[in-house]
Amino acid sequence: MIKRLLSCAATVLAVLGLLGVSAGTAAAYQPVDTVHTEHVQAGPYDLTVGFSEWPLRAMQSLDFTFDAEGGIDDKSGTLAQIQPNGKVRRNEALSRHPRMREVWGLDVRSLDKQGDWTFRFTIDGPQGRGEGELRNLTVLEQPGPPLGLSWALSTLPLLGLIVFLTYAWRRTRPDTREAVTHS
Repeated sequence: MIKRLLSCAATVLAVLGLLGVSAGTAAAYQPVDTVHTEHVQAGPYDLTVGFSEWPLRAMQSLDFTFDAEGGIDDKSGTLAQIQPNGKVRRNEALSRHPRMREVWGLDVRSLDKQGDWTFRFTIDGPQGRGEGELRNLTVLEQPGPPLGLSWALSTLPLLGLIVFLTYAWRRTRPDTREAVTHS
């Protein structure tokens, strides 16, 4: 009996050990692969803008990195994303990229409209305030089928399930009609 318990305990510990090792590997993150860069002069600060996908496409998620020459530790800044129609989509403080902590960045973001975007940077640092823009950042049309068609196709299995459940419910429910009795 004790041998069986020890054997079971050893098996459980071995399985837990394997799960722990594989969970650590699964929890590892992929580094940001920068495939294209652009340079922006924001006053006295040279900024390198990196993209994990190129060319850019509307509604396609990617990583953006913003690397200031000399590092970002003694600097702060903001980024304004300006749509092709001139409206500011987002104005936010620059923060460290979650998977590339030595630079600022945006993790898994997308630009929602095709056309020429502008990224406007404001950097505050030891040499004062600097402003600069990355203009004519061309975003191509969305890849794949139109979004409406994608959503319509993705609802077909749900509609099929509803039809099937309705049919099954009607076939298996007790008959609620009163039986006509003849005396």
